[in-house]
Amino acid sequence: FPAKPDGRLLEGPFRASITPDGARHPVTRDLPGSSATPPAWSDWYRQVEADMLRGTAVMAGSGDRPLLVLSREAKGRVALLLSDQMFLWARDYQGGGPHLDLLRRLAHWLMKEPDLEEEALRAASHGHDILIERQSLKPEASAVTLTAPSGQTRQVELAQADPGLSRATVRVEEPGLYKLADSALSALVNVGAENPREFQDVVSTTEKLRALAEASGGSVRRLNVAGGLVVPRLAALRDSPSYAGADFIAIRRNGASVVKSIGVSPLAIGLLGLLALLGSVLAAWIREGWRKA
Repeated sequence: FPAKPDGRLLEGPFRASITPDGARHPVTRDLPGSSATPPAWSDWYRQVEADMLRGTAVMAGSGDRPLLVLSREAKGRVALLLSDQMFLWARDYQGGGPHLDLLRRLAHWLMKEPDLEEEALRAASHGHDILIERQSLKPEASAVTLTAPSGQTRQVELAQADPGLSRATVRVEEPGLYKLADSALSALVNVGAENPREFQDVVSTTEKLRALAEASGGSVRRLNVAGGLVVPRLAALRDSPSYAGADFIAIRRNGASVVKSIGVSPLAIGLLGLLALLGSVLAAWIREGWRKA
């Protein structure tokens, strides 16, 4: 758990409030009634006191103590609500509160809904305008590096639009895929035709390349014939007018080779080589003498 209960139960009326981090977090930002001071929802009467260990306290309760704590744990997430008074909002006690909005956002955040990520970099294109949006719990967003399809880069400064949200709009002229990145996150956005030619006709066909392949002695064929896999035999042929047949496809064997380098290393040099040579001659002479004896 991101917070450790210390065994004390705080009883008495208090008004749940959004913390500064909670005002920037998508789960609790702009909750209905949170803009008023105090928030325009009913009191709660019981809270478990706990010591924060990690995570982010997005709501505070009695005495500004942590009331709702969100934390990432390895590949999972934990949401810890330190009160059992949510039913007062659901029953419209003193006007109730935004229980449905809060619980729905909590559930979707726990399921990793992209729109509720507390740290996110998003981009969308409208014609030749790129809208950049940075969600962060940090008070200020860092500059974003925009990389064009040609490789050119530029720095884009973001302006705060809402607590935790910074935006900028950039005008570009070059169509293609743009990359956005800051020190932690990256995103991609396409500028130009939403239905480019290469995606207009994506039906599998052998006819588009047949003329080119047959003009060079090759062929185009399917591997899946009548629901079965038919793999042609692969052969290597020398000069031939055709490099395909009924049951084979071939590659041209031209005997080409490339010499990368040539190295020469002597077996023995200097005094050691001379001693080795004399030793081998002496050994052969002694062996031959023994054979004659």
